[in-house]
Amino acid sequence: MSEVAKKCAELIYKSNSIAVLSGAGMSTNAGIPDFRGPNGIYTKANIKNPERIFDLDYFYRDPSLFYKFHKKFLEYITKAEPTFTHKFLVQLEKEGKLKGIVTQNIDSLHQKAGSEKIYEIHGGCWKNYCTKCKKEYSQEEILEKMNIEIIPKCDNCGGVIKPDIVFFGEPVKYLTESEVLMKNSDLVLVLGSSLAVIPAAMLPSLTRGKIIVVNKGEVSEWYLPPEKVALIVNEELDNFFTQVAKEYETLKEG
Repeated sequence: MSEVAKKCAELIYKSNSIAVLSGAGMSTNAGIPDFRGPNGIYTKANIKNPERIFDLDYFYRDPSLFYKFHKKFLEYITKAEPTFTHKFLVQLEKEGKLKGIVTQNIDSLHQKAGSEKIYEIHGGCWKNYCTKCKKEYSQEEILEKMNIEIIPKCDNCGGVIKPDIVFFGEPVKYLTESEVLMKNSDLVLVLGSSLAVIPAAMLPSLTRGKIIVVNKGEVSEWYLPPEKVALIVNEELDNFFTQVAKEYETLKEG
């Protein structure tokens, strides 16, 4: 693996415009369980019909199912801390190499780590709004409300509050900005994503440079142009990037 880490570090060192696509693997490393696994949040929250959680029509009919899930999810993300890989991306951004992150995650751990240019294409939990009057609420306010209300309601009009998460039936966010970021990149790092969900899976192919995929588990290569793929690494993210970071520092000192 050290040779692979060295090649990854060299590509990062030579790049001037890196884009990142991050997926669930970034979050599981931070202690946030996946949704569907045997120890996933659906199981922990005792939810029998998870396919309805992010169904927009069902949310408007009965928001209690979503909030049963969301209460458990917020317990995890408020405790979660950014990983080594999150922090390494912050370093690359401060150096001017990393130009932006497109994330499929809704936990806002990239922001917590200190990254600045982030496109949450599936939305996030930090902003919430009333579905009637559009009044905004912070995550802290929602947590307070969830301690006393099963379904958080607006103080202004009594409308149901919804987090700024993309539900099925809603368009993804920041797609145009994400496409521009990828087109202007000379290296794309795909981190913790199996590249199975579109349109996110299609974004890395827009780069004019190379693509590195690091994911523990299977990766769909359906949308990956073979001539652009430099590495596909089946490794745990923090183990791999700890080695990459060492090699990268050596190159900078060189």
